[in-house]
Amino acid sequence: MENFYLFVLMCIFLIILPGPDIAIVTKNTLTVGRIGGLKTALGICCAILIHTSAAVLGLSAIIMKSALLFSVFKYVGAVYLIYLGVKTLWYLRKKEEAASVEMNTKSQFKNTSCFKQGFLTNILNPKVAVFFLTFFPQFVDSGSNTFLPFLIMGITFTVLTAIWFLLYVYLINQISAFMKEPKAQYIIEGITGTILIGFGIKLALEKSHN
Repeated sequence: MENFYLFVLMCIFLIILPGPDIAIVTKNTLTVGRIGGLKTALGICCAILIHTSAAVLGLSAIIMKSALLFSVFKYVGAVYLIYLGVKTLWYLRKKEEAASVEMNTKSQFKNTSCFKQGFLTNILNPKVAVFFLTFFPQFVDSGSNTFLPFLIMGITFTVLTAIWFLLYVYLINQISAFMKEPKAQYIIEGITGTILIGFGIKLALEKSHN
């Protein structure tokens, strides 16, 4: 493996870029609380480990070479993101109806599996597999076995992701007093729901990588 420190630096920049993972962690931290955000982040990290295993075993390469498999993952992931976005906006509409409905909405959020949302948001995104197969090889000696380097890089990427989300959830939770004001939360959840739908549509329009 070459330039490990450069790899770590690049990972940090890539991890903090806004995307579906950030959106779902933000939503669940605001609606459920710190525990909800951490469970979502744990689901994301578990999905990344599975992507790592797939890359190490060569499964990701098979998916990337199959237009059908890529399309299946792409559309299922897109539909799921759009579903989460629509669900968030629907809850906002319900909040406007009555205070009792708002309490019911919060209860529904608490009963939502944050871990599952984080896991599915990441695992169903074929762009993660694309990232692993295009980014990781740049730091591997040409002609060498990729098993161990891919494994090390995947674990490193997962650990860095976990550290980032721990800090991110803590930050969101610290300023949540303001962000959980009814008007502020309404705006934030509305933006988050719209962003999730946008990511879903963008993913659906992605071309397969053959």
